[in-house]
Amino acid sequence: MSNGLLVLLSAPSGTGKTSLVEAALAADPRLVVSISHTTRQQRSNESNGVNYFFVDKALFAQMAEKGDFLEYATVFGNQYGTAKSAVRTLRENGQDVILEIDWQGAAQIKQLIPDALSIFILPPTIKTLRERLTHRDQDSLDSIETRLAEAQLEMSHAHTYQYLVVNDDFEQALADILGIFRTTRLRSGEQIANNDQIKAILSGT
Repeated sequence: MSNGLLVLLSAPSGTGKTSLVEAALAADPRLVVSISHTTRQQRSNESNGVNYFFVDKALFAQMAEKGDFLEYATVFGNQYGTAKSAVRTLRENGQDVILEIDWQGAAQIKQLIPDALSIFILPPTIKTLRERLTHRDQDSLDSIETRLAEAQLEMSHAHTYQYLVVNDDFEQALADILGIFRTTRLRSGEQIANNDQIKAILSGT
């Protein structure tokens, strides 16, 4: 069995990335999300080891110093990192691993793993993004403005991704993302490594 895909999925806060990933996981059994480590405070609706591995700054720094992270970055004053061992194990089991990651982390991983698949999710308009952040009722007005400024910065890097998906209509955006996964799996290298029927045809059996 060959390694599964590594998918880098980025989006500004409030774009609907988490909901799209959850729907994709439910629709495609080959997909799995790598759980990141973070120093961010755990929210009331989150579970340790499910949404993130919540760790203190000292442990995070220790892991970074030991080289345990595939990538790590500071976002809104909190640190986030992707453990090498977790991603490697999942891919070796033939699973396609989604990393919900910011543009900084994606850039780091692209240098290490050039064949990683990259997708950037965009909001239909900045006005819509502002409305979504406001209606979430999770952030203060100052925090919303900070997130909007950060969104503009993130979107300035969207052109470095292989695929862009606009989340205007949720079902269409989900279909687009699932279509990207299916198309990538049809690449000749993926087929020769994983498709027994094609292996037999090409070997003349």
